[in-house]
Amino acid sequence: MIEFDEIQKRLILEIAGLHKVPEGAYNFRANGKSAGRASTENIEITTREGGSGLVIRVKPGTKNESVHIPVVISETGLKETVYNDFYIGDDADILIVAGCGIDNCGGANSEHDGVHTFYVGKNAKVRYVEKHYGSGDGTGQRILNPVTDVHMDEGSSMEMEMVQIKGVDSTERVSTAELAKDAHLVVRERLMTHGTQQAVSKYDVILNGDGSSADIVSRGVARDHSYQKLDLGIVANAACSGHTECDSILMDEGRILAIPSLEANNLEASLVHEAAIGKIAGEQLIKLMSLGLTEQEAEEQIINGFLK
Repeated sequence: MIEFDEIQKRLILEIAGLHKVPEGAYNFRANGKSAGRASTENIEITTREGGSGLVIRVKPGTKNESVHIPVVISETGLKETVYNDFYIGDDADILIVAGCGIDNCGGANSEHDGVHTFYVGKNAKVRYVEKHYGSGDGTGQRILNPVTDVHMDEGSSMEMEMVQIKGVDSTERVSTAELAKDAHLVVRERLMTHGTQQAVSKYDVILNGDGSSADIVSRGVARDHSYQKLDLGIVANAACSGHTECDSILMDEGRILAIPSLEANNLEASLVHEAAIGKIAGEQLIKLMSLGLTEQEAEEQIINGFLK
C-alpha cells in the first residue's frame, strides 16, 4: 500500500470514516491508481478486464464481513471513469462502504465518475454506504457523477445510504433498480448544496415481483444560489408497494425541483409519494435562540438534525 499524504488521509476519513487500514476486504484508489488492496477467504477483489475498475465477489453465506473501496483525488485536472461490479452470493449479509473525496486546489476541474453494478443473490442482504465530499481552495470544480445499477433476486434486501454534504460543485446521481419477488430496497439520501453548486438525483426503480417493495427518502438543503433536482420514480408491475419522499429546506436564494413519478401496472400495487419544500420554521429558530444560540448557530443545529 502506498503512503497517503495528510490531504488524502483527511479525505478518506470524511468519506469512509477510516483512521487506518480496515479489517476485511478493501481497495484504496488515489489519483487514478490503485493504492492498496486485500481480499479475504469469502470476498475476492480483482481488477476488472481492461483495468477500468473492480470486480468484487462475495461467496454465498458470507456473514458479518465488509468491503471498503474509497476513492480520493488530490490532483487538479484529473478526470476518470471507474466501473465496479459486485456479485453478492445467496444468503450473504455484507457491508459495502464506497464514496469519493476530491480536494482541488488548482484551476482545472477534477472529476470522478463511478459506475457501480450490483447483482444481489437470493435472500442476500446488503448495506451500501456512499459518501461524497469536496474541499480545496482552487478555482477548478469538484465534479462527481455516480451511477448505481441494482439487480435484486428473490427475497434479497438492500439498504443504500447516499450522502453528499459538502464541497461538491456539480453532481448527477443516476440510480436504477429491478426487484424480484419479495425483494426490498431502502434508500436514504442526504444532500446539501451551497454557493452555485448543482445537484441532480434521479432514481428509477422497477418492482417486478409480488411482495417486493421500495422506500426512497431524499432530504436536502439548498443554500446560497445552489440548485437541486430530485427525480424519484417507481414502476410497479406486480402486487407490491412503493414509497418516495422528498423533504427539502430552502435557504437564501436556493432552488429545488422535485419530480415524483409513480406508475402502477398491477391492480394490487400500492404506491405513495410525499413532498415538502420550505424554509426553516421561525418558531424553531426562536426556540433555539431563547436557549442562548445565535441565529446562525440555531440554523446549523436545525440543519444538522434534519440531515442526520
